[in-house]
Amino acid sequence: MDHRTVTPLGAPRVRITGGLLADWQRRNREATVPHTLEQLRKAGNLDNLRRLLSEGKRQDAPYRGRYPFLDTDLYKTVEGLAYELARPDGGGRQAMRDFYEETVGLLERVQAPDGYLNSFFQDPDCAKAPWEDLAWGHEMYNLGHLIQAAVAAHRQLGDRRLLDVAIRFADLVVERYGPRGEEAVCGHPEVEMALVELSRETGEERYLTQARLFVDRRGRGTVASRGMGSAYFQDHLPLRELPSVTGHAVRMTYLAAGATDVSRETGDTALLEALRRLWDDMVATKLYVTGGLGSRHSDEAVGDRYELPSERSYSETCAAIGTMQWAWRMFLATGDARYPDILERVLYNAFAVGLSADGRAFFYDNPLQRRPDHDQRSGAEEGGEPLRRAWFGCPCCPPNVVRWMARLADFLAAERPGELLVAGYAQAGVDGEEAALDMTTGYPWDGEVRLTVRRAPDGPYRISLRVPGWADAGQVRLTVGEEAAAGDAVDGWLTVERRWRPGDVLRLSLPMPVRGHVSHPYLDATRGAVAVARGPLVYCVEQQDCTAGVDDVVIGAEHIEAARTVAPAGAVLIRITADVAPPPSPELYPLLATGARQAPPGPGSDTAELTLVPYFAWGNREPGPMRVWIRNA
Repeated sequence: MDHRTVTPLGAPRVRITGGLLADWQRRNREATVPHTLEQLRKAGNLDNLRRLLSEGKRQDAPYRGRYPFLDTDLYKTVEGLAYELARPDGGGRQAMRDFYEETVGLLERVQAPDGYLNSFFQDPDCAKAPWEDLAWGHEMYNLGHLIQAAVAAHRQLGDRRLLDVAIRFADLVVERYGPRGEEAVCGHPEVEMALVELSRETGEERYLTQARLFVDRRGRGTVASRGMGSAYFQDHLPLRELPSVTGHAVRMTYLAAGATDVSRETGDTALLEALRRLWDDMVATKLYVTGGLGSRHSDEAVGDRYELPSERSYSETCAAIGTMQWAWRMFLATGDARYPDILERVLYNAFAVGLSADGRAFFYDNPLQRRPDHDQRSGAEEGGEPLRRAWFGCPCCPPNVVRWMARLADFLAAERPGELLVAGYAQAGVDGEEAALDMTTGYPWDGEVRLTVRRAPDGPYRISLRVPGWADAGQVRLTVGEEAAAGDAVDGWLTVERRWRPGDVLRLSLPMPVRGHVSHPYLDATRGAVAVARGPLVYCVEQQDCTAGVDDVVIGAEHIEAARTVAPAGAVLIRITADVAPPPSPELYPLLATGARQAPPGPGSDTAELTLVPYFAWGNREPGPMRVWIRNA
């Protein structure tokens, strides 16, 4: 029996045809991709490859940039381009095609005879030799992103040129660090999940073996941390023994995603159980209400349990993508609806906030609060834009956004024998092996989902729809035709098994009242505050939309119950009439009121009007205060 529980469906078998996700993909194609191509050319990423050619005109120019992993920004972009170029519609195709061809051509020409490929270390002026600095050299991290771009190009475009480049580099790594090679790991996990994908694409077992070796070798203290500490690299304990997610957040999620792939392909149930334990602990104690991961600017790291400050939330955009990669793989390994639940929360909040409304500026880190006197720039850059930035000196996030936006259709549906699982909701067409359907919905703005069967097998077949964790299960309704579907959701899924006919219609109703969330009592940073949400969206208040100071307004259950929704231009906003607290004591630490002392004042008689916007939409106007967590007292 195949131990791989669920088989993913993705582009081109799933096509997003309308709604918010289609708008995001259109913006990606028309704005973010052209902007990214321009910035990559300006930053010199292609020049770093071109200068390695003996006949190149700029061979004597120095390496552009500070980091040895800048080739990955090309790889991530090419991965996104493969998806965009495979679409039958959309503009800007020639510019995308030109960049794709130029990049692939350069990579083919500059790859070393032994398969090595890294423009930083291939530089004859580089002070370090290849493989000399595994902790910080990122060479196998580079390979991982190269493989992912190559697999995307092969699957989406039928182009194997980049796949051949990636195979040569991967074979070099297997030879050098394989079962009979040096027992070492890369300082930045990423190659693990890529090697598994390369094994799937080529059928070669050696790449899966190598991925398993890298997962099992980590945790022996072999990475030369040079002052960062081995926990930063997840190298202080074997992954199976980690008590909690820790260290650099992106490294952690990439490692966990790769390990989940390994467990799924090898049937390693002990590894999967360790990953499930780590996931559950992360969701229960270390994940922001937005789905962001990483509470420390120091080391870009995951903090302690319940260490989730709002104004100092790091929640790197790349960590959001890493969390979604891990979530999807856990879903494929288990079929558990909890994982796409978190993927959805991250997608619409911690990930989406990383990109501006016009698609040409980015947040590197994503706070949940901005104070009136805040001045630090995103990504700790000096000067320039006070909110999102056009580019970064370490520009890992923008190309990552490009590829993830291009791939959104990959995370909506999956199947297993005799069953189609709809894990995410969007206006889309889904073509499985046995069944096909069309989804029509205004999700995430409203919870009405209509699914029309286009094709079905002759016999009984199951269609399972995820009931989001935010939904009140008692209010969820599913009908088939005019009849209510029998049964309650089981493990997060509403399943209907019957003989289907083309034209059969399922209607899923997910009521979306405005909700208020409070935090765990151990979470000191947001004690006495409320976060407002509706459906999968977390909301926030910006000073422009509040008639009092955002730090002075107070809301409670009665305000949430009386909240109104408005939908200008289709986007749902939330309006609340809040209380305004009386002016606070000027003392930073006033005495606690005891005995005959006067009790602290409650909310005053004044009120303020608030219009809350989706968290992903904040920061697109003049800089000003913002809060996700609004005072409750």
